[in-house]
Amino acid sequence: MSNKKYILNKEEAALKMQRLALEVAEHLSESVDELIIIGVQKNGFPIAEKIKMLLQDYIHQPIQIVSLTLNKAKPDEITLSSNIDFNHKNILLCDDVMNSGKTLLYALKPLLNYHPKSIQTLVLVERTHKQFPVKPDFVGLSLTSTLQNNIVVEIENNEITGAYMV
Repeated sequence: MSNKKYILNKEEAALKMQRLALEVAEHLSESVDELIIIGVQKNGFPIAEKIKMLLQDYIHQPIQIVSLTLNKAKPDEITLSSNIDFNHKNILLCDDVMNSGKTLLYALKPLLNYHPKSIQTLVLVERTHKQFPVKPDFVGLSLTSTLQNNIVVEIENNEITGAYMV
């Protein structure tokens, strides 16, 4: 028996993802501009892929997906999987958990050389320990925890199977 303190099981995570996709679609309902979804490696990318799949039922503009890689401890080098012109595009930056806001803040760095139409952020789980001025636009679950707690999102075969606190 597992002694993990689950905050989301597979079904709850799927419902959160569906709701997040609906919120994003509603936000983009007036736009005809291309959407580029950026998934932060490692767990943010499967979340971005799932959001893209769910969005295809609701929006008709083109959707591209790219992955973003950075060293979360020392985010000097940030790499995108594709060279894309982000000008006049809607950008959705996805990650699994937002702790301090540092990862999402540094993930914006490659976009500073462009003039996107909009930049929005999406996280499955948001914690309330922000150290950087980043607030996610779309949140699956927001919770308060101690600084010692860590949230782990489990992903198997690109599907969210749960999230727990350690």
